[in-house]
Amino acid sequence: MDGSAPQSTWKSAQDGATPHEEPEAPAVWTAIGALALGVFALVTSEFLPASVLTPLAADLGVSVGAAGQAVTATAVVGAIAAPLTPVLTGRFDRRLVMWGLMALLCVSNLLTVFAVNLPMLLVARVLLGASLGGFWSMAAALAMRLVPAKALPRAMSIVFTGVSVATVSAAPVGAYVSATLGWRAAFVIAGAVGALALLAQVVTLPRLAPTTPPKLRGLWQVARRPGVAAALIAVLLVISGHFAGFTYVRPVLEQVTHLGFETISLVLLVFGVAGFFGNFAGAFLAERDPRLAVLAGAGLLAASALAVVTLGAFAAVVAVALAVWGFAFAMLPVGFQAWVTSEASDQAELAGGLLTSTFQVAIALGAVSGGVLVDHLGAVSASAYAGLAAATGIAVVAALRRGGRPEPTPVACEACP
Repeated sequence: MDGSAPQSTWKSAQDGATPHEEPEAPAVWTAIGALALGVFALVTSEFLPASVLTPLAADLGVSVGAAGQAVTATAVVGAIAAPLTPVLTGRFDRRLVMWGLMALLCVSNLLTVFAVNLPMLLVARVLLGASLGGFWSMAAALAMRLVPAKALPRAMSIVFTGVSVATVSAAPVGAYVSATLGWRAAFVIAGAVGALALLAQVVTLPRLAPTTPPKLRGLWQVARRPGVAAALIAVLLVISGHFAGFTYVRPVLEQVTHLGFETISLVLLVFGVAGFFGNFAGAFLAERDPRLAVLAGAGLLAASALAVVTLGAFAAVVAVALAVWGFAFAMLPVGFQAWVTSEASDQAELAGGLLTSTFQVAIALGAVSGGVLVDHLGAVSASAYAGLAAATGIAVVAALRRGGRPEPTPVACEACP
């Protein structure tokens, strides 16, 4: 869309204005759908190396461990790019920035397809990290400008649907394609999906003029806000717990539950499918209070981890526990995004960058902590850490919630009539 979006300001109830419950322009939700497609393309590209790592390493003539650093490169650069992207691009039309980030994704996949050595692969994954971190830092801020404030959790749940679908499909599709057509073909497909997402965003995103350009010092100012700080602490606890437990859940299924490969694959598929529905449950709660979604997700995660630790020898119990775990985890990103955005709606891009960076740090912290625990204390120790971390996160959120729910800051819906 080439024209500027119609302007409309959502005022608070104190000013006597009655907010619309739904945006009437269908193009708004089409744009949200295009963002969801972009998320699917990004997360698919992020997850693909895990499913093609062995043939990829053999083709490039490096060890599996060295090839695995492609994943590390993406995470590290993503953590750095998330807070810096809003600052460095603050004077540009936001739709142009999103197009640029999606173009980086396409270039990354193209370089991966033609990679002939590890350095070339790492360059491609660095570009993906920049695209991934920048996209997530701005996703909620863009959604705020496309839908009314009350509809933001619903909009973000649609965006996060891309994560759920990619989580379910990326690994099995990547493994199948690499086995039949070669590992490069998997990245050809990912690149095609990225190009389709870019085209969809070019067609649907309205012109979104930059607001007040964020300053680098604004990151610290936003992080010091009590609500934002509490949310980031909760992310470090709950998300690191999830990745500690779930990253090393396969050893539990093999060594404690004694499941075969086919059954393990089925259980993990159920985990992903449950996450698809948990995403919408998180949005339902977040529309009422974002912290409710976080509390519910963390509570179910802690209960599931406890079941795995105490009843891990019973296959049926573990299967149900992991289904609940998948449902619970999918509630968390929607809840955290809505929470941080409500606490810093005037600096939503900086808040989104801080949240994305904290997620990346939590992922790395969880993976490292889980590995150390499993190596020294056994397979279920990582799940025990997941339950303890989630329970501690609940305490942090509950303590803040007792202080009362803050009034949401009115935001502009620039694409609504």
